[in-house]
Amino acid sequence: MEILYKEELLDHYRFPRFKGALSHPNVISAMHNPSCGDQVSFQAILVQDCITQIAFDGVGCIISQATASMMCELIKDKPISFIMALTADDVCSLIGIQLGLNRLKCALLFLHAVQQGLHNYKPVE
Repeated sequence: MEILYKEELLDHYRFPRFKGALSHPNVISAMHNPSCGDQVSFQAILVQDCITQIAFDGVGCIISQATASMMCELIKDKPISFIMALTADDVCSLIGIQLGLNRLKCALLFLHAVQQGLHNYKPVE
């Protein structure tokens, strides 16, 4: 089973979904992992507390970049409450492989960027 997850990770790394930039995002956030140099940025358009459009960009290892792509698929069209409730265990379940502490930081980088961006989001009145 872990082989299938590794293949999915490689596919998301080679052919990332939602990689790029949005024209007019209303949520932007970025994170950097100083221990390995991985970087991710997150952009989204929220409409009525739901992510209707999403994009990411970044550089780094297979884990950080593939997880960002997989997380974008997971959270698109989801409400903020669902996204803010996601945990490290949810990310590990999504990618389906056992990770050591350093690789776990890579896997969680995008989740932290997203949750920080949503936490700081201020709707335009």
